[in-house]
Amino acid sequence: MNPVTVGLLGLGTVGGGTFNVLNRNAAEIVRRAGRGIQITHAAAREYDPERLPGIESITVSSDAFAVVDDPAVDIVVELIGGYEPARELVLKAIANGKHVVTANKALIALHGNEIFAAAQDKGVMVAFEAAVAGGIPIIKAIREGLAANQIEWLTGIINGTGNFILTEMRDKGRDFDDVLKEAQKLGYAEADPTFDIEGIDAAHKLTILASIAFGIPLQFDKVYTEGIGHITREDVAYAEQFGYRIKHLGFTRRAADGIELRVHPTLIPERRLIANVDGVMNAVLVKADAVGPTLYYGAGAGSEPTASAVVADIIDVVRTLTADPENRVPHLAFQPQALSDVPILAMDDVETAYYLRLLATDKPGVLSDVTRILGDAGISIEAILQKEPAAGAAEVPIIMLTHTVRERQMNAAIGQIESLGSIHGAVTRIRLEHLDCD
Repeated sequence: MNPVTVGLLGLGTVGGGTFNVLNRNAAEIVRRAGRGIQITHAAAREYDPERLPGIESITVSSDAFAVVDDPAVDIVVELIGGYEPARELVLKAIANGKHVVTANKALIALHGNEIFAAAQDKGVMVAFEAAVAGGIPIIKAIREGLAANQIEWLTGIINGTGNFILTEMRDKGRDFDDVLKEAQKLGYAEADPTFDIEGIDAAHKLTILASIAFGIPLQFDKVYTEGIGHITREDVAYAEQFGYRIKHLGFTRRAADGIELRVHPTLIPERRLIANVDGVMNAVLVKADAVGPTLYYGAGAGSEPTASAVVADIIDVVRTLTADPENRVPHLAFQPQALSDVPILAMDDVETAYYLRLLATDKPGVLSDVTRILGDAGISIEAILQKEPAAGAAEVPIIMLTHTVRERQMNAAIGQIESLGSIHGAVTRIRLEHLDCD
């Protein structure tokens, strides 16, 4: 049987890793796939041939569309990233009857509905395991391994840059800006780190996870997204005193009135396994009705960890080349006609607990004013920590943990607290999830 031919779009970090893993493990891959898989074409504006032994044996062009249009290519692997021209290239590959593998979370999150519909019409596959959490096989785990379950909720540390920053702030007492600069020097963060620290990258990934977990269309525009730039080392230390750690989580849950879809800094109990995922590592915790909680941990980025997922997708495509399209695993886990129109909840309607930090004038009655406002709003307090004022300071920090309440109520209460003359500046609010797995 002739080998299946692959055209790589991109020979950067992930593209180069994919080329090397596929060549290095060729014999093992044949045993798994049942036939050979050969990279015959690649497109790249520039690349380092010393990193890619054997690259001289394939056709390398600067024209990605030439690869997509080449009839000798069976599978197109899109590793360029971004929205365009990736979208146009993928749709052209599908129109040409080619299967597609991609690691592009932004592309799938924003244009996946269009791409999957086009693939369904042409009877081809679009595989995207590497789009979420790098080398962790989380897409396959939810879509196939947990297919017998109803997913109740899932949460994940799905951006290594943010996790590295928060870990360094906790372990070494460093400031956010200081750690961000180091992350940029180490190559963990881009020169413009907005996508990482503002939660946009995590929101792309959460969009995909929620879709395959709950059988809903991809809806990136409805993800509530909040970054970590306002988190201080004092917040990290206070959370520790209460027995919590701050993580930048993507969180989605099936609630009575709809689906929660949110990315934000979150306090979680330090005893939870996911609270102990540090540095640039990723982890996803899934709570399902039959199996209970399952945790998936590993490298969320990097050349060969991500290539591991890309090559696994290529093998999956090869295994199903002769299968009837109607009998393949659906792109978003559920049959296309069975996707649900369950609404995405507005953030105002989400219920969660909260960490509040406020700076108050050091005088009697201030704390009672704050607790009265919270009580009138139906918000009960779980714990309070009032620190001693710094030498010569007239203000004192007050830290509170609340029980679960609707976000709308908390917003109103914070507005009233901030209007008190005895409260200085804005109230810092961080959401809190217990992640009960019982």
